[in-house]
Amino acid sequence: MLKLYSRFEALLDRIPNALVLLFVRITAAQPFWFSGRSKIQDDSWFAMRPEVVDLFRYEYDLPLISAELAARLATVAEHVLPIMLVLGLFTRFSAAGLLVMTAVIQLLVYPEAWWTVHSLWTALLLVPLAMGGGAISLDQLLLKNARSAAA
Repeated sequence: MLKLYSRFEALLDRIPNALVLLFVRITAAQPFWFSGRSKIQDDSWFAMRPEVVDLFRYEYDLPLISAELAARLATVAEHVLPIMLVLGLFTRFSAAGLLVMTAVIQLLVYPEAWWTVHSLWTALLLVPLAMGGGAISLDQLLLKNARSAAA
């Protein structure tokens, strides 16, 4: 039995970490990207739907920030940070930003959604936060170029 398990592990060790990290980054980015796109008018690239501010004003009711500013910041963040995460551009920064968004949503907006949604987002985002973007990322390209320029 242990021999079979050992062979199974050896097979799994062949999966490149870079592919795993890429898949995690794409999966973690998806709910934020779709949430951001749902805030944009259908016939527009980036015009926010009028009812989005009302959503932030009446349903989310965030303290210490105006509904207009919160709606704008969330819409921009939900577009920019997922793209950065998928590309592996400033991976740890983008994962941290999305984790902050997750924490705000969890603590102030939908506290009942921890085990159904937010724990999964957190788990996915902790991977690139802890490990970076991996070999298939713009971070690696930038670091490689920075090392070349320094040498």
